Amino acid sequence: MTIDTHHINFAVGPVPIEEEIAAVGGEVIPYFRTAEFSALMKENEALILDAMQAPEGARAVFLTGSGTAAMEAAVLGLYGENDRLLIVNGGSFGKRFCEIASLHKIPYEEISLPFGQPLTKEDLLPYENGGFTAFLVNMGETSSGVLYDMALISDFCRRNSLSLTVDAISTFLADPVEMARWSADAVLTGSQKALATAPGVSVIALSPRAVLRIEATEPKSYYLDLRSALKNGERGQTPYTPAVGILIQINKRLNQLKEMGFDAPVKRTKALADYFRRGIANYPFTVATDAMQNGVTPLKMRGELSAHRLFEILMAEYGIVICPNGGPTRDTHFRVGHIGYHTEEEYDKLFRAFDDLMARGIL
Repeated sequence: MTIDTHHINFAVGPVPIEEEIAAVGGEVIPYFRTAEFSALMKENEALILDAMQAPEGARAVFLTGSGTAAMEAAVLGLYGENDRLLIVNGGSFGKRFCEIASLHKIPYEEISLPFGQPLTKEDLLPYENGGFTAFLVNMGETSSGVLYDMALISDFCRRNSLSLTVDAISTFLADPVEMARWSADAVLTGSQKALATAPGVSVIALSPRAVLRIEATEPKSYYLDLRSALKNGERGQTPYTPAVGILIQINKRLNQLKEMGFDAPVKRTKALADYFRRGIANYPFTVATDAMQNGVTPLKMRGELSAHRLFEILMAEYGIVICPNGGPTRDTHFRVGHIGYHTEEEYDKLFRAFDDLMARGIL
């Protein structure tokens, strides 16, 4: 079976990759237990920590697995049965943190938010001095497009002496990530989002305090053992065979971004988001939240056409992929991404498709 790879892809990951970076994926994959690959991995770690504005003494580990692997590894490596987690659940990915904690029998309580609603000071008030030990949040809840207020959250964590784990998988390099300023113990990201490389690698940046905790804790997983990952990282290696080609892509991309400045993709993503959001006002959609992240615009249908049917029509008839929702919002909401190698001309093509659908009486 052949898959058409020539669509304009507005999904929120995997995202379009620049030709220069994509070309790395076609190169011969080298053997990795070498001094050269170790040097590359040490550079990857230093560059990721720089991009995340990590504190002095922080470490980063690279896992061969999607962002969910990093979520589970962070929970297993940092928390256990003696902890009490407070988890923001405002969508599919907040729910995922809850499911991981539940599976591994780690006590937790969730702050359950209606779909598309930001976290407020009032939402946090009932949990002040509540005996929690850690706070887990998806900085950008990708399923709803909401960006949570990290200043509000980090202040709450400092005030309550909580460890802070931040899933920045869809927000790193699309919105400002300031690990040291937030006093975060773990910040997660993935290769296929705004980093704009192939899917298959996730990253966890760890504060010095988190590193000490991991080193003093017995591992609860063989493959997702952060203690082993940290130890191997000291020599620029991973415990098991990694996604070598993707890690080389990541190195090229991080060096590219270092030359540009790590704030460059944030500015570019915001500019694309602003361009799209100005143009979308002409169509029968409602922006689904007032607290949007730069990387995605969540939209609610106003007419009778199903959002999932719109996704199908755009892909089949116009060669355009929007990001469909699942679950209860499958037929009412969709998303348009702004991370990856997009141009204003691509959004113009999407607008022309909407115009045509309106002219045909479909939209």
